[in-house]
Amino acid sequence: MQDIDNRDRERDSLFLMADLRLRGESDVQRVKVRNLSKGGMMAEGAPVPERGQSISVNLRNIGWVDGSVAWVQDNRFGIAFANEIEPKAARAPIVVGEGAPRYTRPVGEAKDRGSVRKI
Repeated sequence: MQDIDNRDRERDSLFLMADLRLRGESDVQRVKVRNLSKGGMMAEGAPVPERGQSISVNLRNIGWVDGSVAWVQDNRFGIAFANEIEPKAARAPIVVGEGAPRYTRPVGEAKDRGSVRKI
């Protein structure tokens, strides 16, 4: 095995969770994102897809990205994206707004302050 890294893209090491779906299937599985670049990512999870399989992955703040499995080793695998993404967006905080899930809003945020009970 060579010690030379011949990948030409900068990778951002991180730890995020993402949803993964095999092309043509409706089942979604959660995977750990170990590193991310404009052209692909390394994921960890089970069951492991086969090399060459078409997939879609839902990345935080980016959305669903199409790609294919480039390599598999144990429970880790590489995904080559069909189109480049902006990997820094996945690190950005989740945008808080009216449509954001309740668990992402700041503590104590209430629409009607009169409905908050004082202790």
